Amino acid sequence: MNHNRRDMLGLTVAAITASAIPATAHETSPKFGLIGQMLSTPGKRDELVGYLKDAIGAMPGCLAYVVALDTANPDAMWVTEVWDSRESHAASLKLPAVRAAIAKARPIIAGFPQHFETLPVAGV
Repeated sequence: MNHNRRDMLGLTVAAITASAIPATAHETSPKFGLIGQMLSTPGKRDELVGYLKDAIGAMPGCLAYVVALDTANPDAMWVTEVWDSRESHAASLKLPAVRAAIAKARPIIAGFPQHFETLPVAGV
């Protein structure tokens, strides 16, 4: 391996290692993450996505909120959330825009078959 390739490999390994340092080494409080699959009633996924998009506005403490279509199920989607804390997530559920979106969406939500809480430690 030539010298330049070895240097680039070393820099890449150093960058990956630095990004994998636990959140507690960088911050005083851990972040909070959620990844969940949501099902709509048949044929209502696009409508449900619209309601979720409407609720994305200003949510203090929300670092990322991604709604993605499930490629294997036409009535399913995945929601990935990253928050600065569990408390910020809980507070978001009390916001008027979020409560309005939940009220509109509730009749076409068929379920939440998978739900995972995570502890985000690295990312962009």
